[in-house]
Amino acid sequence: MEHETTLRLAVFLGLFALLALAETLLPRRPRRHRTSRRWMTNWGLVLIDTLTLRLMAIALPLLAVGAALDAQSKGWGVFNAIEAPIWLEAIICILILDLAIWTQHLITHKIPLLWRLHQVHHADGDMDVTTAIRFHPLEIALSMGLKIVLVYLLGPPAFAVILFEIILNGTAMFNHANLRLSPKLDRILRLVIVTPDMHRVHHSEDRAEHDSNYGFSLSIWDRLFRTYIAQPSQGHDDMTVGLRWQDERPSKLGWSLMLPFRK
Repeated sequence: MEHETTLRLAVFLGLFALLALAETLLPRRPRRHRTSRRWMTNWGLVLIDTLTLRLMAIALPLLAVGAALDAQSKGWGVFNAIEAPIWLEAIICILILDLAIWTQHLITHKIPLLWRLHQVHHADGDMDVTTAIRFHPLEIALSMGLKIVLVYLLGPPAFAVILFEIILNGTAMFNHANLRLSPKLDRILRLVIVTPDMHRVHHSEDRAEHDSNYGFSLSIWDRLFRTYIAQPSQGHDDMTVGLRWQDERPSKLGWSLMLPFRK
């Protein structure tokens, strides 16, 4: 586990570069806002998010992976109380954590106080691979707190938590990418994972559409809980991505950080 950070960073940067190149070569929609300014703001947010988690690690040294190791050493959690093959524990852990993130995402749309934080993600006026990393630091801190609690309750293998984080980050970047897939490939992929066209519906300005398709990784949860919308009503070319701010303000770092505290 000593190389966890290096591994996750390498996978993240590699996938980001690959998807950024892919969406440049095969764009799904034309961009409406200046890419350079948006990217600076979205990367600025992820740097602040990372600093927030580092500060959390000072006050609470056991973040998600550390919590898994601590739970294992103390015998806490469901998986530490039963005998099961480690591969089965890993699969069940990933499924439960993915469902938990789906549930958290739905709740952030339903509770006004949490929506104030989450709307920072939705305020992006264009949607591309950097939108996947555009989150308010307070939302990132709350999400990590949820994962820590779940890890202590589950007691999963630490490698399963690392694998889940890698899958979550990778699929989130993929389904936020401004990437054109063939309709046939999209139909096949979305039987299992969330595709860019499927998740773009969630970023629609239309309230009914952005209250759907909450999945980041697996597409099954939206189908199972009937929050799935296959296509936007106006089509992908004509739909409006974002919220009521159709100007350059969401591309400003300070404005985005203060958005939850505005009237």
